[in-house]
Amino acid sequence: MTPSDASAPASGDRWSSLERPPLNAAALQRALLVPDGLWTSLEVVADTGSTNTDLAARAAELPEGAVLVAEEQSAGRGRLDRTWSAPARSGLFFSVLLKPADVPVERWGWLPLLAGVATATAVARTAGVDVALKWPNDLLVTVEGEERKTGGILAERAGDGVVVGIGLNVTLGAAELPVPTAGSLALAKAAGTDRDPLLRAVLRSLETWYRRWTAAGGDAGASGLLEAYTAGCATLGRPVRAELPGGRELTGTAESLDADGRLVVLTGDGGREAVGAGDVVHLRGNGG
Repeated sequence: MTPSDASAPASGDRWSSLERPPLNAAALQRALLVPDGLWTSLEVVADTGSTNTDLAARAAELPEGAVLVAEEQSAGRGRLDRTWSAPARSGLFFSVLLKPADVPVERWGWLPLLAGVATATAVARTAGVDVALKWPNDLLVTVEGEERKTGGILAERAGDGVVVGIGLNVTLGAAELPVPTAGSLALAKAAGTDRDPLLRAVLRSLETWYRRWTAAGGDAGASGLLEAYTAGCATLGRPVRAELPGGRELTGTAESLDADGRLVVLTGDGGREAVGAGDVVHLRGNGG
């Protein structure tokens, strides 16, 4: 029996799978919607195209701290317009609305990196599996000795705020992976794959880091965010190829992050270039 066979509903009831039960929305709301907390609403829907798209469309009418969770997404998006798909209830697919009014807009670019730190630390603590960060916003786990992408983050401006979407593969089996380079917490031998405590942990961690960052006026150094991201980033110190907008490529060693969260690449001629947008590929030690 394949992993997908094991998790398929035995009848027409979409909630009949014991392997992938639905999230308990009422329990999540009781745990997370607390006085003086960041989270102001939490909605769980059975399916939608994209939680980011849905939440962004309502951003003007919602207060900061709205959370939208989907058990399944039919048009989930990643960076560079890539699709993000997974079987129903096999992962966490959600978006949050943040309105950091006290932080200069030029520092809002740190939000996807902040979400990465918050998610990685929460998953490591709750699921018992190490999660590394690939700049700027991928979450990596180790499956059979190889780095695999198990999650991603997409931040999009929405009026006077930012919608941050997080997708995390939790129980996908090998036969269900969208591409061979993908992974999941289950394939990484996580100690726990219950999505309810995972979602609670990620949102609580996100609130902690967000409050710390906003209290520091969005200063990544003063808030400890730069140090935390640097410590958990698998990209730094590695030979990389940055595929930049306009078709240009940059090859070198990922040296550090600058104050704006850009990746500083040391090139072969000894120069340095800060990469703020594009796709970064980890290369082998020989540079290819």
